[in-house]
Parts: sequence; structure tokens; C-alpha cells
Amino acid sequence: MESQKYDLEFEQPLVDLAEERLIMHQEGGELENPQRMQAAAEELQTRMQEIYASLNAWQTVQVARHKERPRTTTYIRLIFEDFLELHGDRKFGDDTALIGGLATFNDQTVMLLGHQKGYGAKDQQFRNFGMPHPEGYRKAYRLLQMAGKFKFPVICLIDTPGAFPGLADEERGQAEAIASNLALMARLPVPIIAVVIGEGGSGGALGIGVADRLLMLEHSVYTVAAPEAAASILWRDNAFAPQAAEAMRISAREVLATQIIDGLIPEPVGGAHRDPALAASHLQTALKEHLWDLSQYTPAKLIEMRYQKFRSIGRFGQGDNR
Repeated sequence: MESQKYDLEFEQPLVDLAEERLIMHQEGGELENPQRMQAAAEELQTRMQEIYASLNAWQTVQVARHKERPRTTTYIRLIFEDFLELHGDRKFGDDTALIGGLATFNDQTVMLLGHQKGYGAKDQQFRNFGMPHPEGYRKAYRLLQMAGKFKFPVICLIDTPGAFPGLADEERGQAEAIASNLALMARLPVPIIAVVIGEGGSGGALGIGVADRLLMLEHSVYTVAAPEAAASILWRDNAFAPQAAEAMRISAREVLATQIIDGLIPEPVGGAHRDPALAASHLQTALKEHLWDLSQYTPAKLIEMRYQKFRSIGRFGQGDNR
């Protein structure tokens, strides 16, 4: 019998149902009462669908941070062909937290950029938990310039808690590196698609997020600050992170409602980590559709549309000042 992990706090009802099904299996239920086993499997699936259809913001954060959630390298392997990684910013060094290079997608060459959190403790340390240094954004700048020169569409996969806030990074110009990317992407004469595949945190996400189409996977988050950081600022206690997440409306569905992003990409029931291949298939379909649509516009039109998009981005209301 196929077993699945239910290791998030809100998945406790699924743990109970899975244990009941396992006991039935151990007692020979598949042979003696296959209808009952089938009913138990369907009940488990239905309950999972109900839970994941109504996740709150903090629960979505937990799914977006899941240790087995597909990373950029997973999607590269499942979606793209002939990926040639390019290294270094030609100024200081290479940054393994932000990878990039040329790849083939839908029979055309694209420039691919993405944050990489890593899998397992050793790899996560090597990748700095997906938090780029200035040289990561300067590497991205170099590759974006190359894409503009050779007319390669750009695809960015966003998955970072934020740019690394270390003292040495600030001394090497972290803010300037991100700002330069924003300015370059705003005027790049090629189609740009950015997708938040996990966490879209602060300027670290925005550094490769100025795009003609900004999409999010269904259980990802996009936020100006991590919930823990916002809670520390507002309540002087990061234990209030769930409340901060709710207040900031950072889940994909909420971000879509504010018209900051252009669309959601569905995930397998229970999150992308349950079925990375299916998640990649959904992502691939969305990329094909948006890339084909953007290819219909001239470079000048793309830049003008991008400008207007960011001039009018977001939906907000004005409260009563009395």
C-alpha cells in the first residue's frame, strides 16, 4: 500500500485516517474487504482536498516551506532540456543560491534564472538556504543582459526567504545589485515570465520578479517580509507570525485577489511535494501559454505594457480617517 507523510500540524486529521487505513491493510483488508479499503482511500483523498482547499495564510506558508517541496533544479530536470548553467558575476564570485543559464523550452532557447534552496542540511548550507548574495543578483544581471542581446525569452523561478542580510553583503552592495536588476528588467526587450514556486520573500524575490507575467503556484506565498520578521516588528515577538501572515494576506489566492499577480498555477492535491511530476506538468502548461501569448508583441510593445502594468499594479482601499 502506498504511504504518504502528513507532517504538517494542520494535517493531523489525515494522519488519523491514514493510520486507520494502514491498520485495515495490515489486517488483510485489501483481500477480505476491498470495498472498505477503497472507501477508506476515497475518504482520505476527499478530506485532503477539503483541507487544502481552505488553507489559511499561515498554513500556506508551511506548505510553501515544506522540506520536500520541488525546487528550481527539480523543475529544470522535469521541464527544460539542455540546461547549461552559467556561473559567476565577473566581479566577485559565483552564488549557488541563485542559478541561471541557457535551456531549451518548447523548442526554443530561453534564459532561465531561479533561486535554489537545496535539499537536506548539507545542500541547504551550500545554497545558503536560497538567500542570494549581491554576486547572485549581479550574475542574474549579466545573464539578463545576454538574454536581451540575443533575444532569448526569460523565465524566472522565485523561491527565497529574501536576499541575505549579512553585513558583508550590504558592504558589497546588496541593495544596489537588486535595484540594478529592477531597472534592467523593466526595459528588457524580450518576454519575461516569473513564477513563485515556493516562497517569494521581500526584495530577494523582486530582484528577479519584474516580469510581463507574474504567476504563483497555488500553495506559494509572496510577501514584503517574512511573517516572523513582521511579527517581531509589530508585536516584538515572532510567535505572532501566524497573525502577521493573516494580516499581510500573503497566500497565492489572496495575492491574486489584490491583482498583484497575473494568475495561479494549480498544484496536486496536498501540495507540489506530493507529486512533483504533476506539479511540473501544470507549470509547463502555464509557461507555454503565457510565452506564446507574449511572443505576439513587439519589443517596444512589451516594454510599454510592462511599464503600464507596474504603474497600476495592486488593488487597495482607503479607510475612514475619522
